[in-house]
Amino acid sequence: MPHKSSVDWCAVEALAEPHAVIARWQLNELGVSDKMIWHRCRREGAWRRLLPGVVSLRTGEPSWRQSVEAALRYARRGAIVTGLAAARLHGLRRLPALDHVHLLVSIDKQPQSYGYVIVERTTRLPQPVVRNGFPLAPVARAVLDGARRLTRQDEVDALVSEAVQRGLATPRELADELTAGSRRGVSRPRTAIRAMLAGARSKAEADAQRLVRRCRLPQPLWNPILTTSDGCRLPTPDGWFDDVGLAWEIDSLEFHLAPADYDRTLRRHATMTGAGIIVLHTLPSRLIREPDAVLRELRAAYAQAARRPRPPITCKEEAT
Repeated sequence: MPHKSSVDWCAVEALAEPHAVIARWQLNELGVSDKMIWHRCRREGAWRRLLPGVVSLRTGEPSWRQSVEAALRYARRGAIVTGLAAARLHGLRRLPALDHVHLLVSIDKQPQSYGYVIVERTTRLPQPVVRNGFPLAPVARAVLDGARRLTRQDEVDALVSEAVQRGLATPRELADELTAGSRRGVSRPRTAIRAMLAGARSKAEADAQRLVRRCRLPQPLWNPILTTSDGCRLPTPDGWFDDVGLAWEIDSLEFHLAPADYDRTLRRHATMTGAGIIVLHTLPSRLIREPDAVLRELRAAYAQAARRPRPPITCKEEAT
């Protein structure tokens, strides 16, 4: 009788690394039959089916990274992770709950969306960036692909502003990607990017920019460079009303500071007021919850600043 070949289980484990996830076609190539796969994926078996044609070599609920790996094995070679999943793998954290993995594949590929996997065919398949072993769309593409599918402006603002704040993408890169990409779902990302191009560095500053447009005051500059008459550099305020020397600070532990930085905030305030600047502090939550009250306070601070001589402060439009 012919010798019955055995499966090299070490090779199976190696091919499934590092997340213990492997595709059926890969198992078949290693000599594991469909019948054996079915047997091991039964209720009491040692494996778990994750997606059509994809299994985990472990039982139990898959981790998030296993789910991403399973999506890539499902779509086969050439797929790239984009959207919120890619943003998370790039290191962004101000994201809504992730309930899907968004993949990009070449226009001529065949896989369909299934379950938690969104497969998007594209003629603009980017060169992948590898992070932690996963092929990802570049940050600007990932952020815009994710933002187009979000339905809340505050979530889009948080996603876009974090990418800019952390230096992972510039407002211009995001604007160029928005122009080059799909027209679907562009309204909210366009609003967020316009705020970034206007100088906002965070979601809170973007909220402040939208609010102050309702105010019958000269529009402030955002994140300007301020210097005293003798050339000393001053702290950069979020908003600056140059005609009266009024600084508007959008203060937030959540968006800007760790608790240990509270002393730095006090020093900033003392330095600006010592130079004759009137400083108005506003919490980001009030921009949304109490917009009318914030506008009244802003008008009152502006009027107070206008009543005294403008301090000899030189302003350049945007801080670098």
